[in-house]
Amino acid sequence: MKLMGRAMRGFSRIADAALRDLGFATGQLPVLVSLKHSQALSQAELARIAQVEQPSMAQLLNRMERDGLVQRVADPADKRSRLISLTPDAGQRMPQARAVMQSLTEQALAGFTPKEVAQLTQLMGRLNENIDRMGDAAESP
Repeated sequence: MKLMGRAMRGFSRIADAALRDLGFATGQLPVLVSLKHSQALSQAELARIAQVEQPSMAQLLNRMERDGLVQRVADPADKRSRLISLTPDAGQRMPQARAVMQSLTEQALAGFTPKEVAQLTQLMGRLNENIDRMGDAAESP
């Protein structure tokens, strides 16, 4: 776990620097990707997807709204609620951010064979499933 944490922190630091020029940050990626693939989502749904607490998501969304990345719109099903959606500007910049992340991923995996990449992906998927189960068990009474 120590090595994975080190790899993730290092990758995030490098990715943050690269994404900053596009007005993005790695911590925003779960929100950006989720909104790209849907019309609009609630803050609660985004917090669940990103696996963060509601107050943390509220702070992130406030910063993203301030920076012109997301907008809050009235929920047609519940006028008291607001839904979050991408701004057109953020949507237009996302392909560039995706290209940056793809390039960085390729660099991080340089020297790995396709078989090793597939094996690493499979192993990490299993690890994430185990961790998700651990989280579910911890939340259950």
